[in-house]
Parts: sequence; C-alpha cells; structure tokens
Amino acid sequence: MKPILTKSDYNTIKDLIVNTPSHLITKEISLLAKEIEKAKKVPEEKIDATVIRINSHFEVQDVASGQLLKFQMTLPKYSNLAEKKLSILTPLGVALIGCQEGMQIEYVLPGGLKKLKILSVKNHVHAD
Repeated sequence: MKPILTKSDYNTIKDLIVNTPSHLITKEISLLAKEIEKAKKVPEEKIDATVIRINSHFEVQDVASGQLLKFQMTLPKYSNLAEKKLSILTPLGVALIGCQEGMQIEYVLPGGLKKLKILSVKNHVHAD
C-alpha cells in the first residue's frame, strides 16, 4: 500500500525527521522516513477527505478483538494519549499516516502483529 500525503504534510514530516538529533532516531522514525519517500504526494485540494493525515480524527477497529480505538493524528509535541492524540512517530501513527477509510492495515507491536480496519476518517476543512 502506497501512502497518500498532502505536500504540506510531507514537508512537515520530512522537516520533523531531518531535525531530529541522530541519537534520538528510533526504528519508527526510520520507517516513517521510508514510508513518506514512497508516498504519493498530492496538493491539499486534491487529497481525498478520507485519508488520514496530520490532525485527522479517525476510528479504527482491532480485527481480532473487535476493540474500537479513536484518535487524532498529531505531531509529537501535541501528542497526549489521555486526550486521544496520537503522535505520527508512534508505531501506530507510522502505520496509519496516509491510509484511507475502509482499508485494513497490519503493524507490529512488541506483543506481535496487529490488524486494524480503518472505520472512519474526519478532516477539518480550513477556509483560506
């Protein structure tokens, strides 16, 4: 699956990665760097409203357990799991950024492989 990113999200994520000190580069950051380079980059006005991007609100379901998870995708400085704000630098954030509503994704946690189905994605439209 090739992720889809707006050009501004791509630039924001690339800047975040480039400006991370080398001693803080994690496996997730390295994986995210690879994912964004292979991503399809599209202008803001051309991206589908159901693609998970920075600031998207989304709901996913664990395929095995049926558990529902609701989050907002955020930059690391805004992440707060108590507020359901998920950093793009977490394993789940890396797995979901650029994915679309209706897709099923797999990602690896220390406890093993997880399968999630993306049930809904909401993006706020900003009037410029």
